[in-house]
Amino acid sequence: MENSKLYVGNLSYDVGESQLEELFAQYGQVKSVTIIGRKGFGFVEMSNADEAKAAKEALNDTQFEGRTMRVDEAQPRKERNDRY
Repeated sequence: MENSKLYVGNLSYDVGESQLEELFAQYGQVKSVTIIGRKGFGFVEMSNADEAKAAKEALNDTQFEGRTMRVDEAQPRKERNDRY
């Protein structure tokens, strides 16, 4: 894993950033947590790639607040050319 930022999907809409931070902090230092409003996904940035890998391996496909989370390495944001 090259990057320390993780995509976290299939979240319950009731999950808050502090809950995700607490969960991921078990695997290292959490630099930032962002939940995309009412979309069921977000991003967690760990302090380094090794911690991100450990969190991904431990938490992917596990139950959290009644949903099975998907945790994967975040992909770089794509440029959108559809703006007029």
